Amino acid sequence: MKSIVMKKIGKVCTGTGFSVQLDKAYAAGLTGLSGFTHVTVVWYADKAPEWNESMLVMPAPYKNAPEHMGVFATRSPVRPNGICTSTVQVTGFDTEKAVINLAWIDAEDETPVLDIKPYHPSADRILSADVPGWCASWPKSYEESDSFDWESVFQF
Repeated sequence: MKSIVMKKIGKVCTGTGFSVQLDKAYAAGLTGLSGFTHVTVVWYADKAPEWNESMLVMPAPYKNAPEHMGVFATRSPVRPNGICTSTVQVTGFDTEKAVINLAWIDAEDETPVLDIKPYHPSADRILSADVPGWCASWPKSYEESDSFDWESVFQF
C-alpha cells in the first residue's frame, strides 16, 4: 500500500478577521478562483485531543440527539485522522500575498490548511438531503445558519 503523505499548504488566520494564508509556493494555485463566492477549506485539527478508539462513540454534543453518537455522525474535530472541512464565504483574494479573506471559518488560528476547493452547487449542493428528526429543525442552508440560535443546540 502506498503511504499517505499530506503537506500543509497554509494556515488559518483569525487575528483580525478570518483568512487562509497560503504558503507563497502555492500562490499560483489561486489563479482562476476569483468569481467563486465560496470555497471548501480542508484543514487538520492539530489542537484536538489525540485520537484513541474509545472516542468512536461519545456522549452526544447536541441536545435532542440520541444519548450517544458515533464519531462519523458528528462534525467533531476529534477524529481518527483529524481531517476537517469548512465550506466558507470568500470576501476577497490577494493572489500576490497568497491570501483568501473569509467571512468566517470554524477553525482556530494557525490551524494547518491541507487544501482549498471551489464550491460548485452542481456538485456540492443536494436539495433533497434528509437528516434525522433530532436535527430536522436546524437551518436548511448556510445562509440561514447565520441567524440560527446554535447555542440552543449544543450541550457544552
